[in-house]
Amino acid sequence: MERRSFVRGAGIAGVLAAGTAPAFVQAQANIRWRLASSFPKSLDTIYGAAEVFSKKVSDMSGGKLQISVHAGGELMPPFGVVDAVQNGTVDMCHTVPYYFFGKDPTFAIGAAIPFGMNSRQMTAWMLHGNGLKLMREFYAQYNMISFPGGNTGSQMGGWFRKEVKSLADIKGLKFRIGGFAGKIIERMGGVPQNIPGGEIYQSLEKGTIDAAEWVGPYDDQKLGFYKVAPFYAYPGWWEGGPEVDFFINNKAYDALTPEYKAIVEAASLSAHVDMQAKYDALNPGALKQLVAAKVKLMPFPKDVMDAAFKESMAVYSELSNSNPAWKKVYTDYAAFLKDQNLWFRFTEGQFDRYMQSAKL
Repeated sequence: MERRSFVRGAGIAGVLAAGTAPAFVQAQANIRWRLASSFPKSLDTIYGAAEVFSKKVSDMSGGKLQISVHAGGELMPPFGVVDAVQNGTVDMCHTVPYYFFGKDPTFAIGAAIPFGMNSRQMTAWMLHGNGLKLMREFYAQYNMISFPGGNTGSQMGGWFRKEVKSLADIKGLKFRIGGFAGKIIERMGGVPQNIPGGEIYQSLEKGTIDAAEWVGPYDDQKLGFYKVAPFYAYPGWWEGGPEVDFFINNKAYDALTPEYKAIVEAASLSAHVDMQAKYDALNPGALKQLVAAKVKLMPFPKDVMDAAFKESMAVYSELSNSNPAWKKVYTDYAAFLKDQNLWFRFTEGQFDRYMQSAKL
């Protein structure tokens, strides 16, 4: 599927304004799918994107294409959703690709890698670069097709039971960190832990882990991390713009009519935009409330950032020499990011720096 087709498909959203499904939709067969999420229902932002998607699909199909959304753990473990889509246990899932870097590190590029793209750059690469094409070629070996399903925007650096004053404080740190970034933490002397969002609080409270990252103020406040880990680090250098995806079983997708495929494409793009808009709207207020609750904001020390960057670049070089799939996708990703950073240096970066120092 060409990316132009993906963007064109969004035009079908115009049928919503008419109040009823057009004749070509009314003629379609009734279809019922199940969607397995990797997220708990309590997170109305990241889990909620699947509900936005499901509602759009139902509205645009006149109720003929129905997709039931199931929270993480309801049908299978949160990290079991890709296997479930691959073998056809469910028709689709909503998850973060880097959760599955253990299958192949290339999964991580489809979401976020340390010191990678921000959210706008990621969407640009996916829709108007080679991102969607390359990632779909990779995901095809897992019997599924991908659709952008949200982005959180740049994330915070997580919650710590003790203050991080230097790189030495990373040594031996048991850190819940999602997906691929754990490789970098490990090389810095930390002990990465891959734990589903719904289990993080208990692990922090019991001291099973020393630190944990999730997303940002709005979600983190809901999960109550500030009650058991007072230091809130920034920035999340491993997630400058993590994409969340919908994965659909190839057989299920191929069985759809062209009209239903267009509806799926349009609904996914709608959910993709809605997620980040919601995070951007809600995070500022949540951060103010956390600070009022005596949370201690903590920038990562420079030696931590420098070590993380150095180790990240070393890992990418090693993977490019040993993993053909990684090399194919990362080479294109890195070239796109280089040009994006040049552009942002003169525009977004300069503007943001000025505005963040201005008194409004």
